[in-house]
Amino acid sequence: MSGGLSRAEMAAWLARDIPEGWYVNLGIGLPTIVADHVPAGREVVFHSENGVLGIGPAPAPEQVDPWLINAGKQPVTLLPGGSYFHHADSFAMIRGGHLDLCVLGAFQVADNGDIANWTTSLSDTAPAIGGAMDLAIGARRLWVLMEHTTRQGLPRIVRRCSYPLTAPGVVRRIYTDLAVIDVTAEGLRVRDLAPGIDFATVQARTDATLLPVSR
Repeated sequence: MSGGLSRAEMAAWLARDIPEGWYVNLGIGLPTIVADHVPAGREVVFHSENGVLGIGPAPAPEQVDPWLINAGKQPVTLLPGGSYFHHADSFAMIRGGHLDLCVLGAFQVADNGDIANWTTSLSDTAPAIGGAMDLAIGARRLWVLMEHTTRQGLPRIVRRCSYPLTAPGVVRRIYTDLAVIDVTAEGLRVRDLAPGIDFATVQARTDATLLPVSR
């Protein structure tokens, strides 16, 4: 698909919208690179469900600590003041509503905020739902970061998910390579468009009906 943002640009777009001081969980895959794009001088505390708080940018190859990884088994850094702790304590934070935001990838998001992000292949690195159900329900907000369409050009934003749901009605905002879309009581409203992309293009690549940017 031509046009739209790169994966790094998508992550940076989302990172700019995270307010100062929020505690944020980043899901496996594309969301993990959000930590690399937080604006300089802004404090955002990143959490990983395997028991890490205060994650920094990805380490350089020569600085990798094999004992310090995120839930996706990727090496991470720990910022000053960060900590690591028991898996059960990590899930107590999630289930206790202590996270301001969770950012997940998804295969599909429906117009009512349903999310489907189960892995679809037994060959995947994490062939299970992992902590996504807990995060989808426990975090105060859920944003999705994903490409707008599949590699075959099929819409990921749909009227109704055809994959098994991770959680119903929980997504508040969707970031893609084409647009930022809010899930509202009136429906899916385009919040912002990627440079060079117009509303008609986004709608043409979306199964669900979109509402135009509100100014």
